[in-house]
Order: sequence, then C-alpha cells, then structure tokens
Amino acid sequence: MPWRVDESNASPVPYKNQVRGWLSYAFASEVFVVVSLTLFLPICLEQFARDNGYYEPDHKTRCASAIITAEEARCVVKIGWAWIDTASFSLYTNSISVALQALTVISMGEVADHPRHRKRLLLSFAFTGAISAMVFFVLSSSSPIWQTSSLLAIVSNVCFGASIVALNAYLPSLARNSGEVIKAAAALADAPRSTGLSEEAEDSEDAGLLASVTPALVDAKAEYSKALTTATSRISSRGIATGYLAGIILLIIALIPVTKLKGSTLSLRLAIGMSGVWWGIFSLPAAVWLPSGSASTELSEKRTVWRQILFSWKRLSEMLRWKEIKKLRNTFKYLAAWFLLSDGFTTITSTAVLFSKTVLFMPASSLILIGVIVPTFGIIGSLAWPYLQRRMNLGNLRVVMILVVLASLAPAYGCFGFLPVFQRIGFGGMNNPNEMYGLAVYFGFVYGAFQAYARAFYAELIPKGEEAKWYALFSITDKSSSFVGPLAVGLIADLTGNIRYGFFFVVFMIWLAVPILMSVDVEKGRTDAESYSYRTSES
Repeated sequence: MPWRVDESNASPVPYKNQVRGWLSYAFASEVFVVVSLTLFLPICLEQFARDNGYYEPDHKTRCASAIITAEEARCVVKIGWAWIDTASFSLYTNSISVALQALTVISMGEVADHPRHRKRLLLSFAFTGAISAMVFFVLSSSSPIWQTSSLLAIVSNVCFGASIVALNAYLPSLARNSGEVIKAAAALADAPRSTGLSEEAEDSEDAGLLASVTPALVDAKAEYSKALTTATSRISSRGIATGYLAGIILLIIALIPVTKLKGSTLSLRLAIGMSGVWWGIFSLPAAVWLPSGSASTELSEKRTVWRQILFSWKRLSEMLRWKEIKKLRNTFKYLAAWFLLSDGFTTITSTAVLFSKTVLFMPASSLILIGVIVPTFGIIGSLAWPYLQRRMNLGNLRVVMILVVLASLAPAYGCFGFLPVFQRIGFGGMNNPNEMYGLAVYFGFVYGAFQAYARAFYAELIPKGEEAKWYALFSITDKSSSFVGPLAVGLIADLTGNIRYGFFFVVFMIWLAVPILMSVDVEKGRTDAESYSYRTSES
C-alpha cells in the first residue's frame, strides 16, 4: 500500500543522518554546477579557444595578442578542418557532454535501483568527476594538448549528472520515511473503510476496487498526499539551498585568485580545480551517512555488469512502449514538458554568461559577482517559495507553472535589446553590463525554487522501487537532454555572428512547455504511479 513505510533504504544509519548524508552530497556536488558548470567552465573553455584563436576575416591576427572590440572582428579557432566561434567551442563541448551523460544514466539505471550499489555508483562518479576537475590545475591553454580541456569538461559533467541521478533516487524514500508522512500514513491505514464485503473479499487483491470510499478515508488520503508533497518539496528545497550556499562560499574564495590574476586563464583554471577539490572532500560525509541498503538488496549474481547494462537499456525501451506510457500518461506528459524546460533553463545560464563576456565584454571579476548573486537569491527563492506555497495553498505543479512563466521573462528581456530605442540609449534589453546584476537577482530567485520544485513534483509521479530508473529518465530530459539548446544557440551564433539571437530560441522552448504542463492531472498521475506494476520475463 502507498502509505506503508518505505523499507528500500533499510540501513543502520539513523534517519536524520540519512538526510544529512543526502544534503552533504548536495553541498559537495552543487559547487561544481555553481562554480564550474554554470560560470567558469564556459568562460575557461572559451578562453582556451581564444588563446589559440585568430580574428576573422584574415585568420592571421592572434586573439591573445590583440584586443579588438568591433563586432565584425570575431575570434574563431580551428578545430579539425573547421573554423568555429570561440563561444561555440564551449557550447559544443557542453552539448556533447550532456548527450554522453544521457547514455551513461540510462546504462546505470538497473544497478542504481539497488540501494547498496546506488551508493557505490554515486561515490565512484563523484570522485572521478572531482579528479577530472582537478586536472585543470595543471593543464594550460599553451599546452599542445589544450583541446583536452574539452574532454575533461565532458567527463566531469557526465560524472556529475550520473551521481545526481543516484542522489535523486533517494528522495522519494526519504520523504516517505519522514515523521509527518509516517504519521499521516498511520492515520490513513487506520481510517474506517465501510466495504460491505465478506472477510475473505476484504483480503482479496480487488478489495480496494470494491470498497466504498468513506469521507474519513478521503480526508486521510488527502492529508497523506499533502504531507508527502510538503516533505518532498522541503527536502528538495533544502538540498538546493545547501548546494547554493556551498557554491557561494567557493565563489567568494575563487574571487581572490581571479581578481589578483585579473581574470587570466590561469585564474579560471584554479577556480575549476578548487571546485573539484571541494567536490571530493565534502563527498566523504555522504559516504558515511547515506544509507547502503541491506544484503537482501544485492543484485542477482547471474547478471554480469554488461548484462545489467543491457537490461537497463531493455527496461528503458519497455518503459517507453505505448502501453506503459498509457499507464503513466501524466508522468510522461510532465517529462515531455521537462525536456523543453530543462533544456531552456540550462541554455539561459550558459548563453547569458557567454553573452556577458563576448558581447558586453564584462571582466571575469564581474561574472564572478553575478555568479555569487544568482545562487544567493537562489537560496532565498528555494526557501521563500515553500512559505508562499503554504500561504497560497498551492500544489507543486501550480508553483512550477508560475515559476516557468516568471523565468521566461529573463530571456524575453534580452530579445528587446534589438529595439533601436534601447540600442540608442545604451540601456534596456541587456545593452548595458549593469543590467545583468538586476537580472541575476531576478533569475536566481526564480531558478533556485524552480530546481527544487521540478524534482519534488516528479517524485510524486514515479513508481516506488524503481526510483533510479525513473530519475535516469528524468536526467535525460533534465541536464542530459540539454544538448539541444546549447547546440542550437552555438549554431545561431555561428550563422548570425550575434549570440543575442539565441534568446528568441530559449523563449520559444520554455513557452512550448506551458500547455503540456497545464494538461498534467496531478491526482491521477499520483494514483497511477502508486498502482503501477511492471513484470519482466528476466528475473
């Protein structure tokens, strides 16, 4: 029954320490997103390419040896046989990394659904990603293998995404085992059921379909659903706030070398390397506190690693069959919307950073300040929206929709920058660097809450016992799906010579998801997930 205590996290670790372990990994890993993935990696990769690039149209003047600010004098770098914009080098790298991330998280789904192996996978990916980030300490842009920076960025991003799938798989069971949910579950289990059936019929599998639903039972189930929704969003929001706090701390620390070294490539490498050190060190508490599962959760010995990977792909193909989609149609509606939203939000951040550097010519120290502002207000937003949700009595889906509409206004504002009136006065529509600080405040307040509520709402729509598989699918449509946006904006920047046109594409993607979100039936989706069962011929 859906109100029973979840035993999948069976572990001698006390529940409070399990939550601390979950939050500690958010504290460790989110630094890589805030410091590296969102801010320094795009800048550093662009700088690596710029240090080895040439100005158009003659391809003779080194970008590193001359400062030319005219828009027509684009800096391009030769990769293989093609000349590409230095900003596109960063965008293409991100696109490849998230595509490979999708392949990885699909392959690990079967193993990660077993708590004992889930923890091992999480830690393996964590330390591999951390080491990849640390290598930036020693790799310089003058090295003959400077292109390796792209490979390191790909490996670290893949490892981060895979570890987060394992981490998110803990969220539903942590919420179900919270005090208020257990209390609501007990009340639901004790609620009177006037079935009018014989004792034998009440014990049958169809008793739930035959029973008369009493008002007390309806109220108890509503209270259970409310408690579960609140617990899930609270834990998720605390994770976002904790991760952002870590990112702010390291950004302030990174500001020292970046300022002293005047935003040089070396200072960017140091910042990325420090995020790897932080990621590795603060993953250690998670290794101690996260639940490991019991011996009974071990995988069948007859399955080799390759068989487990193949089974994960087989299971994904079966999850995507039409008859399975119909069973969980609201879950898949949300995934369709999330495909567009996650791609759009990821592209907003990467495009805004590159736009600020290549069009507004903002120095690295200013970009760091923006990098501090966004997560700072992300913390405020992730903690404020649960309060607003309670005051306005809103469900998780309604909050997500409000946040989507508010977030879409940020790239829409950038589109107004083409209006002659704003170009003439040099302010409005992201024509002035000072505008980026106000936008950072606004976007951070919305984005922090959006991240928390997006995964919290999804937790309500997935079957119990297969959390890793479904969060793997979520990851494909989250960060792992986000190769489309950066790829499209990279192509737009190459074809038009102006990355600002990419904001139109982002607005279109976000608004395309709104009618899909509006069609999601929350209660039906939750009920379908609770009753969902899947049988496979392979034991």
